[in-house]
Amino acid sequence: MASDDGSYARIRRHTLASCCLLVVSYFLIPLEPDPNGLRLTLRAVGTLVLIGVVTVLVTRQVGRQLGAGAPVGDDEVRSLSRLVVALVAGLLAFAVADYVVAASGPEQFSGLRTRLDALYFALATLTTIGYGDVHAQGQLAKAIVCVQMVFSIGVIATGASIVVRQLTGRPGRGR
Repeated sequence: MASDDGSYARIRRHTLASCCLLVVSYFLIPLEPDPNGLRLTLRAVGTLVLIGVVTVLVTRQVGRQLGAGAPVGDDEVRSLSRLVVALVAGLLAFAVADYVVAASGPEQFSGLRTRLDALYFALATLTTIGYGDVHAQGQLAKAIVCVQMVFSIGVIATGASIVVRQLTGRPGRGR
């Protein structure tokens, strides 16, 4: 894939480090419930903007991989690296949204009390596994989960399939 094994290894290390940093940040950023309606609204809007930005980034990377002038060599590896980081960021953005909604309104989710619960639920939803032990109950939670499902089908599934196809060396664009 990459023209130079050292370059490929460096890009993989950076990708892994970026993903790890995102996960650590997810667990460390302050997300306490806030009775102040204005701050809660600003957090909700901020989370939606973050999800929107991640969606645009993932969509652009998917478009680059599927486009006629798709990157090759080191550029392809860098593009896939950005796609992987964007997919992880998308997952974590939904986990943040789920956690904030659950912390602000305990009746919104059944079984979602911690950040790990939120990450577990977001991953189970985005991968369409849905064990059922944690589920949306309230209207706001159901609305967020609907957005997660659409994001999963339209963006995550496509992005993940491109990453897997490229990493396993399967031909995909007529190469």
